[in-house]
Amino acid sequence: MANNSSLVGGQVSLLKLWDTIIIVQVLVIIFLSINAFLIITFFRKECFYTTTRYILFAVTLLSDSLMLVISDILLLVNYFRFTMQVWICVIISVVVLLYNIVTPVTLTAMTLERYVAICMPLRHAELCSTRSTMHCILIIHALSSVPCIVILSTFFASASLGFYKQYNLCTVEMFLFYRWQDHVRSAIHEFYFLIMVIIILFVYVKIMKAAKAASGEDKKSSWKGLRTVILHSFQLLLCLIYLCGPLIEAAVIQIDFMLFINVRFSNYILFGLTPRCLSPLIYGLRDETFSHALKHFASFGLYKRNV
Repeated sequence: MANNSSLVGGQVSLLKLWDTIIIVQVLVIIFLSINAFLIITFFRKECFYTTTRYILFAVTLLSDSLMLVISDILLLVNYFRFTMQVWICVIISVVVLLYNIVTPVTLTAMTLERYVAICMPLRHAELCSTRSTMHCILIIHALSSVPCIVILSTFFASASLGFYKQYNLCTVEMFLFYRWQDHVRSAIHEFYFLIMVIIILFVYVKIMKAAKAASGEDKKSSWKGLRTVILHSFQLLLCLIYLCGPLIEAAVIQIDFMLFINVRFSNYILFGLTPRCLSPLIYGLRDETFSHALKHFASFGLYKRNV
């Protein structure tokens, strides 16, 4: 009788999990469609792909879209218990680990761009030229690759050559042979979190002072920039919570496996998907220039207002 109850309970849990999977698929399709629409709009106007804040915005869109596709594929693969050789999972994980960090680092760079635009307007053209932005993107990817290199280095040092040919589920736990590896990964993420928080607070204080000291159009621009920084801060917070998710999951899996699965799905939806939908809100709808371009593109040219 107890076995039958456990079986029924397991089937109910799997059905609930399947409902969550369907919800995730709907959300991913919606977000990818919005991102694709925004990316097409970005490339249709020269003023977008020659302006620093829009270029960085496009980087976040491309990074988020890539992460949505790969993470969703891994979600489905793991749900249906498909295994793959470890070396294939390592290649996929390089992309996941890299672009998990690229978005928060790019958001931090975008807040610094707002700081330069508002607090150092005379140097904005020099510091935020197209050439400087390309260098900035390279620096963003270099900084974002450090956690990936460290995590994979500890894995390569611990795994035997035969392990790469084995078939396993592609999950983050596959890379953790020892407890200290988890501590190293957490320490790196916490260090990045601390640096980003310091930068965000610095920019917030500086723009706040500039907003109080400004007048007229400058004051309006400063307060608008401050609101953008606050939205970036919230988006960044969600991204960083998602990076810290494995810490919570590692504790929960010791208690109950189904609770662990539910927590992992909740983390993915709340802190994995949600930040990806805030970028369109911040620059797709709030930014006047981009908003006009979106309306013009969406109406097939019928929206004639000068952008």
